[in-house]
Amino acid sequence: MARLIVQPLSRPLGGSVPVPADKSICHRALIMAALTHGACQLEGFSYGEDNVATQRAFAQMGVRIEDDAHGTLRVHGVGLDGLAAPSGEIDCGNSGTTMRLLAGVLAGQPFASRLVGDASLSRRPMSRIVKPLLLRGAVISGTPRAGAGDEVTAPLSVGPLPAGRRLEPLEYQLPVASAQVKSALLFSGLWASGPTLVREPLVSRDHTERMLSALGLLIETAGPIVKLHPPADPKSIRPFTVELPGDLSAAAFVLAAGLLSEGGVVTTRATGVNPTRSGFIDIVRRLGGELSVVPRGESLGEPRAEITARFSGLRGQSVGGELALRAIDEIPICAALAARATGCTRFFDVAELRVKESDRIAAIVAMLGAFGVEASEHEDGFSVEGRPSGRLRAAQVESRGDHRIAMTAAVLGLLGDGPTVVDDVACIATSFPRFVGTLRALGAQLEIEP
Repeated sequence: MARLIVQPLSRPLGGSVPVPADKSICHRALIMAALTHGACQLEGFSYGEDNVATQRAFAQMGVRIEDDAHGTLRVHGVGLDGLAAPSGEIDCGNSGTTMRLLAGVLAGQPFASRLVGDASLSRRPMSRIVKPLLLRGAVISGTPRAGAGDEVTAPLSVGPLPAGRRLEPLEYQLPVASAQVKSALLFSGLWASGPTLVREPLVSRDHTERMLSALGLLIETAGPIVKLHPPADPKSIRPFTVELPGDLSAAAFVLAAGLLSEGGVVTTRATGVNPTRSGFIDIVRRLGGELSVVPRGESLGEPRAEITARFSGLRGQSVGGELALRAIDEIPICAALAARATGCTRFFDVAELRVKESDRIAAIVAMLGAFGVEASEHEDGFSVEGRPSGRLRAAQVESRGDHRIAMTAAVLGLLGDGPTVVDDVACIATSFPRFVGTLRALGAQLEIEP
């Protein structure tokens, strides 16, 4: 089991670096490319394990994908009626996005399929997609989770739809805002006999809506309400080329390291700044951090920018509601910023973190405690008493197989009073395969030991 040895900073971090392409957009671009009628080009593709799981899934369903191994994929779309039955189970690895979005795609197919995942994914809740898909006539079932009522998880069995039958129109109110559930229902709507209307309590990230609109599909949005009309022709989705933006969720770790490095100035290039998921930027500014954002155009409806972070004195604040939703994946690294803020920072409305790759609320509190930072759990979040000055206590941290916990611990380790050890770091490849090399390029000293 690999571990990461992080040495305390001996000089300020500085430099300009790329970050992996946005995972969420990569998943969706692969799905839409597979469903076009023609060849699409995806430039800057991330080879994180989650995205590769989606790539493998479509290859199993007969979609030809040419990969130059340098970030450019050429995807030969088969149209809405061209997917083939997979030869075996579709392994989603650790990717909840792969499993949930594919469930929406597969719900409309005339063949059967089975979605499986690793031990972590096989504990994550799937009723949130199974129930609404059943409401529209899908043939789908999950595996009952012991002691969790009617909750189900992976493996998921999907289809086939009976011959001559299409999915039904759907109007659905999400109990909790979720881009994955919303997207699964919208993708299933491509094979429906009528409109798909989804309402959310808050607006979740809108990558799917932007992409569908940019590709000419009839989709209407009004705040937290989205309505998709299915295309009349299964071969009507036109091919496209997209320059995939950098993942703000990955950039957040690099930018946070710059904010916490005395004298540091760190820039991430061509980073996605979609306003429905740029909560990290707003949280940093609320805490008093200095971030500059310079627009660098857009591709397929997604805006990109160059983001620069400078060392900043931070102050504790409250973070919840819509702001927390827009930064749900970045809450772990925001906790690292809170650890160096003056006063208390309280995160609330983030109960969703308990059903990620780990119980992230418990993992964050335990990790901060290992560094000598006082933190406490609440039912829907946690609080952090900042230590704005002095070295943190060098720690040994167990990642719990969670890439965001591992990377957050590495950033905090840069501020330690000695070497920090982060155990079980292979999970970092899930989203940021070059994380260690990127921090080294900025001046940090890290080593991976087998």
